[in-house]
Amino acid sequence: MAASSNSSLSGSSVSSDAEEYQPPIWKSYLYQLQQEAPRPKRIICPREVENRPKYYGREFHGIISREQADELLGGVEGAYILRESQRQPGCYTLALRFGNQTLNYRLFHDGKHFVGEKRFESIHDLVTDGLITLYIETKAAEYISKMTTNPIYEHIGYATLLREKVSRRLSRSKNEPRKTNVTHEEHTAVEKISSLVRRAALTHNDNHFNYEKTHNFKVHTFRGPHWCEYCANFMWGLIAQGVRCSGLKSEGLYRVSGFTEHIEDVKMAFDRDGEKADISANVYPDINIITGALKLYFRDLPIPVITYDTYSKFIDAAKISNADERLEAVHEVLMLLPPAHYETLRYLMIHLKKVTMNEKDNFMNAENLGIVFGPTLMRPPEDSTLTTLHDMRYQKLIVQILIENEDVLF
Repeated sequence: MAASSNSSLSGSSVSSDAEEYQPPIWKSYLYQLQQEAPRPKRIICPREVENRPKYYGREFHGIISREQADELLGGVEGAYILRESQRQPGCYTLALRFGNQTLNYRLFHDGKHFVGEKRFESIHDLVTDGLITLYIETKAAEYISKMTTNPIYEHIGYATLLREKVSRRLSRSKNEPRKTNVTHEEHTAVEKISSLVRRAALTHNDNHFNYEKTHNFKVHTFRGPHWCEYCANFMWGLIAQGVRCSGLKSEGLYRVSGFTEHIEDVKMAFDRDGEKADISANVYPDINIITGALKLYFRDLPIPVITYDTYSKFIDAAKISNADERLEAVHEVLMLLPPAHYETLRYLMIHLKKVTMNEKDNFMNAENLGIVFGPTLMRPPEDSTLTTLHDMRYQKLIVQILIENEDVLF
């Protein structure tokens, strides 16, 4: 690949008077491609299908042929349906529209959905990951191949800035200068796989950082290319690329209030210390203090996560009686949110969906969380008590819909 085209692909900027070629930074280009990938579009079956597997939704169309599936998809990029094979009853297929053709994948379920090695909680997640990977492979096959065999870590860019940031943080914590070295040799691409998600790089970092906060970690499979801030590379296309902290079984999570003075202490700690704020269980053993601080943060935002500009549109969507039409209307309004608001809302809904998955322990379902987060995430533009009271049930319903349909809406 020529230097000029590589620079263009990476999105790196080279000044007009620059004499030397500026190497690409992997993150910018792949992230850009990830954002450009087609969005999944579920094609819903208009009738109720008999003997539909309980783990499939209304995207399941029963026993139909490939030709019928192709017709249903209508040539829309990212459109997908599920069908039962005519030739092999009891076997299921994902029909996915990509690259002006219909792709058919044998679909399996063992508690999670998969077409190859990688498992997903929902069909929507599987299709999202597949579309991203297919799009990236189509647009940057050679680029990905170079990344897996020759990852870039030493060049100026995000990774360098991050290492400097980590170095400064560690230096402050020890009250003495300390340099964090991350060398090219410490990062090695170790595995490639072949499936719907066929090519990936997994890196290893021998640096260890001390965290004051206690965690409950479990293995996690990320959706799409996920950027690891500490090894400065992508983790994608593999099962169990990393770990995430979990601990969602506390009864009344987000509903039970913590002590106001302790919540204010957390707020002041973040105002004063930023990322160094200590909110570990040793300091705040009551999880309700931390959840209370998060709710307070959302309430104090000058512009709510669900913005004033979109507030009335969300309320109007909530008033639609037909469930499918209401869901489509909510999705359309979501697309009007500014990127930062959309991503914040998406991240929060993923978390709240996990909270509801532990309902038998925490007794918090989507409706209960909607009651809590409705007025927290959205406020009417006019400061009217009457309007607020009148809209409370719709605020609750909007958040409930966002949580219950997180995999479809985001």
